[in-house]
Amino acid sequence: MPIRTRFSALFIALAGLFVSSAALAQEAAPETGGGSVSTFVMPRSGPYSPDRIEIPNARAIAAWIRSGHSDASSEAFVHWDEDGAIPPNCSVCHSGAGFRSYHGLDGSAPGLPEAPVPTGGVVDCGTCHDPGLGRITEVALPSGVMHPVTSSAEAACVTCHQARSSGASVTKAAGDLGEDEVGADLGFVNPHYAGAAASNFGSYGKLGYQYDGKDYTGRFLHAKPVSGCLSCHDPHSLEVTQDTCLICHQTGDDKAIRISRQSYDGSGDTSKGIYEDIKANSAVLMSAIEAYAAGVAGVPVVYDGAHHPYFFADANGDGLVDQAAGKPVRYNAWTPRMLKAAYNWKVVNADHGIHVHNPHYALELLYDSTEDLYAATGGDFAALGLNR
Repeated sequence: MPIRTRFSALFIALAGLFVSSAALAQEAAPETGGGSVSTFVMPRSGPYSPDRIEIPNARAIAAWIRSGHSDASSEAFVHWDEDGAIPPNCSVCHSGAGFRSYHGLDGSAPGLPEAPVPTGGVVDCGTCHDPGLGRITEVALPSGVMHPVTSSAEAACVTCHQARSSGASVTKAAGDLGEDEVGADLGFVNPHYAGAAASNFGSYGKLGYQYDGKDYTGRFLHAKPVSGCLSCHDPHSLEVTQDTCLICHQTGDDKAIRISRQSYDGSGDTSKGIYEDIKANSAVLMSAIEAYAAGVAGVPVVYDGAHHPYFFADANGDGLVDQAAGKPVRYNAWTPRMLKAAYNWKVVNADHGIHVHNPHYALELLYDSTEDLYAATGGDFAALGLNR
């Protein structure tokens, strides 16, 4: 039945219901001197008018429903459905119940939940609006740094947007291996995703692998009124409020914003956004990783961002991922030098807003990683024209 026909039929049925209700009310009404009858009065705006029911915080709820935090069908929340439960360390950010348990907001002792958390949860209202959040004074970062928080909003954001590894994780994984020594048990260290807070902290948070003898940018502090996550992001829809950008910048397009008069990618073009410099330097580093893998580690590598652990073996160099028993072969010729560079590449590319959160820290990680790989392959690094 066509939609218009269905709605017409529905309207007729409802009209009949209202008429019948009025007739019943008239029959049941007691006789009075004035003969008044209690009849059904149709709402002024129609039967489906939203003004019939008042919902507190309706705008906030509507914005949250459109956000990734509420998307119960996303990989972030369905990844463990087949297992039936979320591991304690993952549940902290992939379940409201796990988050509350981690901070002791549910009455349990603070720390990782003692048992896996049932699936089906999302980042719900209680995750960010629990009154107990105001009692949290610091949040531990993967690097071991204890970051003091100044608000419940910061406590919530930093808890989950801090990534799950640090440069120290790479150092630990490399152990005592020589820089160009292939480690049989060495695998890719994944910084995880959306580590905006850790990116923003820069060298203070130590998210990236920071090479010895190099200086790195610390926390990236915008000028006022930007002072935290909610200065730029709507807390419910998570969208960037571009009006904030326009206070100081001539565009609301964050990818077009540039605060530096220096070109970092060798192009000399400072009219484009700093995002483009980071993108270009990221591509240069990936090419350096591929050259090192084939020429020094001895096994070509293929990156596939859609499948964990992202770096796969390509032993015959045909540009295709090797297969074994119908499954892709993980890259198996990691050296500490290659791991450090690949980790930093992933750090930069896992935070899609790093050009805003801390662009110079990103550029420094890319530059130093590329320089280190070129030193091992004998390439002419200076010819790239990159700046740090």
